[in-house]
Amino acid sequence: MESVWGKLKKILQNYEELVVLSLLGIGIGLLVSVFEVLFGYGLKAMIDIHESVGSKLLLGLPLAGLLIVYLFQKWGKNAIKGMNLVFEVSQGISRHIPKRLISLMAAGTWISNLFGASVGREGVAMQIGATVSHVIGERFKKYENAKTIFLVCGMAAGFSGLFGTPFTAIFFAMEVLVAGVLKFRAMAPTLTASFSAAWLSSQFGLYKSSYDLVVYAYKLDWKVMIPLVVLGIVFGIVGGAFAWGLGKIKARIAAWIPDPYTRVFLGAIVAAALLFVLHNGRYSMLGENLIAASFQYGTVYWYDWICKFAMTILCLSVGFMGGEVTPLFAIGATLGFCLSGVFGIPPTMCAALGYAAVFGAGTNTYLAPIMIGMEVFGFQYFPLFFIVCSVAYLVNRNKSIYALQQREG
Repeated sequence: MESVWGKLKKILQNYEELVVLSLLGIGIGLLVSVFEVLFGYGLKAMIDIHESVGSKLLLGLPLAGLLIVYLFQKWGKNAIKGMNLVFEVSQGISRHIPKRLISLMAAGTWISNLFGASVGREGVAMQIGATVSHVIGERFKKYENAKTIFLVCGMAAGFSGLFGTPFTAIFFAMEVLVAGVLKFRAMAPTLTASFSAAWLSSQFGLYKSSYDLVVYAYKLDWKVMIPLVVLGIVFGIVGGAFAWGLGKIKARIAAWIPDPYTRVFLGAIVAAALLFVLHNGRYSMLGENLIAASFQYGTVYWYDWICKFAMTILCLSVGFMGGEVTPLFAIGATLGFCLSGVFGIPPTMCAALGYAAVFGAGTNTYLAPIMIGMEVFGFQYFPLFFIVCSVAYLVNRNKSIYALQQREG
């Protein structure tokens, strides 16, 4: 009788955990979304100012870099680690994510984009989510693996709240901490957090990107399969090369110029000069101009992806704040657009495949890029994204923009 009661008690405890975590996920998602809305509108304001003033703001990039370094040196402490700190907490290397990380990372990204640095935004989005959920999770330590559960939940809310792609956010957060492993124990709060964050953000006008111009009536035969496999190989190499290059160049520059003030000042001078010379700031900021050109049949140069690739690595390596995912989207979209003629696939469809697969290869994730391909471009293209992203993931062989990402399997 005691054995039966013990089993029943354990079952009830499991369901209690499921309900409590799911409800907490809703709260976390809504709270994180508020921060994402503030960050998103602040970022939009910075980009609008840059676009209205023009590339003249690049002249202030070295001073902007010095300001960012000063803010983090004076108040940041270990917050300067950014996403690495999130990984350290997940792995037990560090125990705490300071609340100041939210304001410092947001300010650093705003300043970087205002003056035209070639950086993204998702890093800050996930760090905001991870910080909020970590603070809340410290009050609910009784659940097994609570620390990781709340980190995954928060990152999903952050990604979903800013990009408006809840399905992608769920898979990305669940698989990014340890490549090859899904954090299934975190699924319930991650689901509720992701969808509640996306819903609230949409109420404030932060909607996901969608590209209805991507129309491709395909038949999945060998004439299509072979180009898809080859494209997957190319996208996997490019995404992996970006991750590898970012890690190597960041370490090399830090070794050459140990002082962060000197590093960011000199690096910003070089970056500003290159960004100005290369089509007057075409490769500044997030890269959304390149993504739009790829899906609206605008002007796309064959070397766009190379320039965005190089400028993003340079800006992030010398100390500017932001992220890598939106630049990866831009790199993949422009590369795919340029390769479309070679493989006989419509330019917008090939751009969509590159958009998803280069993102997957760069982050060393598998399910998230397949999902973002369908969520942004249409679920009817699942076979195409599945093939290309699978090949890209296999080709990548464990390289990631996240230096502390672990891998199993």
